[in-house]
Amino acid sequence: MSMNAQEKVLPSSLPMPGSQKKTRARWFIVFMLFLVTAINYADRATLSIAGTDMSNQLGLDSVMMGYVFSAFAWSYVAGQIPGGWLLDRFGSKKVYFWSIFLWSCFTLLQGFIGFFGTAGTAVMILFGLRFLVGLAEAPSFPANSRIVASWFPSHERGTAAATFNSAQYFATVLFAPIMGYITYTFGWEYVFYFMGAVGIIVSFIWMKAVYSPKEHPRINEAELAYIEEGGALTNMDQTETKKAEKKGVNWSQVKQLLTNRMLLGVYLGQYCITTLTYFFLTWFPVYLVQERGMTILEVGFVASLPAICGFLGGILGGMFSDFLLRKGFSLTVARKTPIVVGMLMSMTLVAANYVDTQWVVIFVMALAFFGKGFGALGWAVVADTSPKEMSGVSGGLFNTFGNIAGITTPIIIGYIIATTGSFNGALVFVGANALVAICSYLFLVGEIKRVELKS
Repeated sequence: MSMNAQEKVLPSSLPMPGSQKKTRARWFIVFMLFLVTAINYADRATLSIAGTDMSNQLGLDSVMMGYVFSAFAWSYVAGQIPGGWLLDRFGSKKVYFWSIFLWSCFTLLQGFIGFFGTAGTAVMILFGLRFLVGLAEAPSFPANSRIVASWFPSHERGTAAATFNSAQYFATVLFAPIMGYITYTFGWEYVFYFMGAVGIIVSFIWMKAVYSPKEHPRINEAELAYIEEGGALTNMDQTETKKAEKKGVNWSQVKQLLTNRMLLGVYLGQYCITTLTYFFLTWFPVYLVQERGMTILEVGFVASLPAICGFLGGILGGMFSDFLLRKGFSLTVARKTPIVVGMLMSMTLVAANYVDTQWVVIFVMALAFFGKGFGALGWAVVADTSPKEMSGVSGGLFNTFGNIAGITTPIIIGYIIATTGSFNGALVFVGANALVAICSYLFLVGEIKRVELKS
């Protein structure tokens, strides 16, 4: 091995004798991403927890509530590209602060809906506030991916991305019981007051605690060199890197992203994987009650099991991907293997159509959601592939395609159930999406590598 080769290997393996021991500031950054993502998903769930009592008190019927539930997804999808552009222009720290602060304010304001007399007025204001929550949250996941790309070497990026992504499951486990207790003890309004206040506090903690790698007061030269030599884009938010971005969205470059075969395969895969997520978020509790005859009390316990399994699967999937990288496998193999294996496990939920024992059904669903978490490495792939000039917009496009499933999945499954009178076809539909995700990564994505834009 030549001297140059040795110098390239040492920073990512063993420190040179007498060298400075590197700090671990990057892991505190990913902890902050985990925290704000957990609050993000808890705020999305506030209406699900408080909705029954709220609708009874305000006289909102199921049609009104259906419109209110849809408000978040429409604006969240619409805000992805503008949110990504804001990140690329103004940087992750400032944009994320305003994102957390504003969505928390809009969440808190929902607690005052009861002051508006008629159901029609209340539903319009509630729809508007939920719409604004979705719009304010739009930059969050592109920002997560962007920050991971700037703070982590490629062989740690899978674990970092899986950690913040797994917060969506952790939010259900932690905050759902808290919000349920608040609703039962104090009333539905206080769910919004509580979650809004928590988010506002965390937004100021974020502003105080989070920095770019080259500006962080607690990072030393050894850690900075370690992440830079591992492929971290540490200059992403520097002024000199962003001069060309002051002109607005470069639509010719957006077109390059939308015509890139690898990225289109990643987008399609994310849509299919997110379809599984929204099945568990929307129809799974209904399935347990209507198809399996469980009580609401039983569902409250059982529905948390897939969330726990998804959380564990998400962490293990990221760790396994980075383990493959450290063992010398290519980035393509290291990212695709957990995704394919995870989606194969997710397909097992179709087996619930052929069993009657409740504990077997629960086991099958828990295995499927574990697989979904294990294979949910899309944000790591985004961090690996996004061009540094448009990392925010690239993440926004990825999240746009993924969250279209939040609009289509509940509707499609609803039509399947209405037409067939059974959930059997719905489970086949969800399992088929896992299969399409596998095919997309195996046959469409090709080699996973960072996109180079043409000027």
